[in-house]
Amino acid sequence: MTEKIVITGAAGLVGQNLIARLKANSDLRIVGIDKQPANTALLRRIHPEIEVIEADLAQSGPWTDALANADALVLNQAQIGGLVEQDFVDNNVIATKRIVAAMREHKTPYFVQISSSVVNSKADDFYTRSKTAQEEFINTVEDIPHIVLRPTLMFGWFDRKHLGWLRRFMDRTAIFPIPGNGKFIRQPLYVGDFAAIIASSLASRKTGTFDISGREQIYYGDLIKLIHDIVKPKAKIVHIPYGLFWALLFIYGKFSKIPPFTTSQLEALVIPETFPVIDWENTFGITATPLRQAVSETFLDPRYAGIVLDF
Repeated sequence: MTEKIVITGAAGLVGQNLIARLKANSDLRIVGIDKQPANTALLRRIHPEIEVIEADLAQSGPWTDALANADALVLNQAQIGGLVEQDFVDNNVIATKRIVAAMREHKTPYFVQISSSVVNSKADDFYTRSKTAQEEFINTVEDIPHIVLRPTLMFGWFDRKHLGWLRRFMDRTAIFPIPGNGKFIRQPLYVGDFAAIIASSLASRKTGTFDISGREQIYYGDLIKLIHDIVKPKAKIVHIPYGLFWALLFIYGKFSKIPPFTTSQLEALVIPETFPVIDWENTFGITATPLRQAVSETFLDPRYAGIVLDF
């Protein structure tokens, strides 16, 4: 029997990776919803076998009809970067409330909410506040069985931000700057592993809240050197003072409406914190991909490594 799965934020990092893996299952009918025109067009092009809807989920509209007869939904849309707080509220909070209302209308029996590790973070920015508000709302949804997954920083195919942007920056410049000594602990999570966790949740209908952290801790500077060693770009790695790095980002932000890396993200980067690590391999029945292998797959895989999402 074919199951219908609706995925919001389908054209972003998690959505694209999840669809690339789920579509191999002929027993699934996938419907993807996203509002970003360029990325939605890309989603249609590389996954022509799935139904794709372009819609702003913060607005009411016919997109709600896509939930009719859905067996499950992956609540995945998110505003990650930007300089306008209302954009975060719209995409992370208001859209979530509209999606839950649509699920109630169409009696969707199960959903997976993609939260974020930032709800446990000391950071205080638009993203952290809006994702915290989103999860607080989801915690009030007692009439629809669901699971809440809180991933840490992710990387993988289609990564337009974070490690993907940093890797491409290595090819555009002679010098790659690292703020300070670079000794900021990161726990990067391979989105391929996270997609497997989502797929496992959809299959088992597991409920509860789970912190999904990268199992390998690594200093930010060492992570950059690992990427550099694998892709062998022209850029030379150089450490620069944190204050100078912050000032350069601040100036860049004045000339870019959607900067790929902001001063707020830099401030969050240097916060000395780690995230809980649970045994998600046994919990979800998957095997974690070793970090070096995951980085190699991300940047060298011939199928999707060269595809870059729009901002």
